[in-house]
Amino acid sequence: MAPKDYDVLIIGSGASGGMAAYTLAKKGISCLMLDAGPLVDFNRVRGPKPVYELPYRGFGKPGRLPHVMQANEFNANQWVDETEVPYTHDPKSPYNWVRVRMIGGKSLFWARMSFRLSDYEFKGKDHDGFGENWPISYADLKPYYDRVEPIFRVAGRNEGYSQLPDGVFLEDDSPWSGAMKRFIGAASKRDIPVTKMRRATGRGQFASSFNLLLPDALDSGNLTIVPNAVVRDITIDKNTGLANGVNFLDRHSKREMHAKARIVVVGASCLESTRILLNSKIANSSGVLGHYLHDQTYITQGVQAIVPEAKDGKAPRGLMGGGGYSPRFVNLKSGKEQNFIRGYAFDFSTGGTPDPKFIPAYGAELDKALKSYSGAGVSVTLMGEVLPRYENFAAIDKNVVDAWGIPALHIQARYSENEFNMMKHATNTFEEVCQDAGFEILAKHDKMLPPGYSIHELGTCRMGDNPKTSVLNKWNQSHDIKNLFVVDGSSFVTGGYQNPTITILSLSMRASEYMMEQMRAGNL
Repeated sequence: MAPKDYDVLIIGSGASGGMAAYTLAKKGISCLMLDAGPLVDFNRVRGPKPVYELPYRGFGKPGRLPHVMQANEFNANQWVDETEVPYTHDPKSPYNWVRVRMIGGKSLFWARMSFRLSDYEFKGKDHDGFGENWPISYADLKPYYDRVEPIFRVAGRNEGYSQLPDGVFLEDDSPWSGAMKRFIGAASKRDIPVTKMRRATGRGQFASSFNLLLPDALDSGNLTIVPNAVVRDITIDKNTGLANGVNFLDRHSKREMHAKARIVVVGASCLESTRILLNSKIANSSGVLGHYLHDQTYITQGVQAIVPEAKDGKAPRGLMGGGGYSPRFVNLKSGKEQNFIRGYAFDFSTGGTPDPKFIPAYGAELDKALKSYSGAGVSVTLMGEVLPRYENFAAIDKNVVDAWGIPALHIQARYSENEFNMMKHATNTFEEVCQDAGFEILAKHDKMLPPGYSIHELGTCRMGDNPKTSVLNKWNQSHDIKNLFVVDGSSFVTGGYQNPTITILSLSMRASEYMMEQMRAGNL
């Protein structure tokens, strides 16, 4: 590593860290980026493999990834090995902390869903009285959404929904299938909006920091990336009280080193960033660091239905195929119109084949049913807002360390009655709309997956105007240490029902430009 001081040291190379590097390096700011994982050559190391060549036939080695429901033996090496980087939780209240350590971070594997937050989220307290407002409004972040979406080439439709603001999209003018038109007609009678999915199209195989942000930052000549650098803690100058760098270890040799910088930017993803701050014993005069952990509830395959006319391969051309997205449509007036507050969304598709587990048959009878239902299915994923609560938190477990001797996290998070009531309403509503559309319901359930399953952990380092109740100010800057910024999802005050990545990217761009202004003014 070059023996020099940098203007900015960035921890993490995913969406938040990548955007910080992209914004700063292109403007001449010298940046050092540390990431705990390797730089992966995907063309060289990724390829198809038959199941019989895998030692565990695609199911993966037991014990390495007990909480990663998305993992199998084909992709197990992309997730953080929990035997190397453990965490703890109450056995009765599991938490699924899904992590990626490689250059590009989780932006390499996200579903690309790209939804803006609205003032129903930024000013949620004003609407229904719960929790806290963000210290910013939608109007403050809109200019950054407008600039981020073209970088990630987000496709979608502008519909004028107040709860899902319009964007700078590649226009999705694809037609609706016949089944979708029937669903839209049934939904409209209940004032449920339906639009096309908003998704980052990126370039090539990726829409990630890896190919959309880091190359431009590197081409500027102002970014140095150090892979396999496991950050232990942030160091503080005893004379000034300011951050002056980080201690980190080489992932392979475990040799410990120190890197210096004028400003430290933390973007290691919500819980890992919080772990670094807690292990550093800094930025917590408020006492809320680690608290208000939240995500989104996910119910996959919450309703399974079929379109009767499509059974037995008899679907006419144009009947099946495609899907849609219904943003929040409840609690938009008073905020308290149901037996829960906030809201949820539907992400649904038509044209698949129902999962066999939802068909009450076996053997030849099951085979016959699957053949009949092939291509006739309707399935939904339900995504609901989780209320940020103080009692949901992450703290250091003093009895457990990772493979590099760094203290691990203990995570405590439970869903509340609000989330359970919300998702019961969601499954019942989707079932009723399907029935109104003339679809045949095979099964439904409202069983939520454990907290963390969405991989949208948020809120443990939240922003706010009051230093006594928040960790960061409205610029993602520590209240306690002015040259310390945290730019990932940990800064969220509320998460809404929307996937958070586009908001994380926009916040990081906004914070980075503020950082440059303060540097020019001599304040940093």
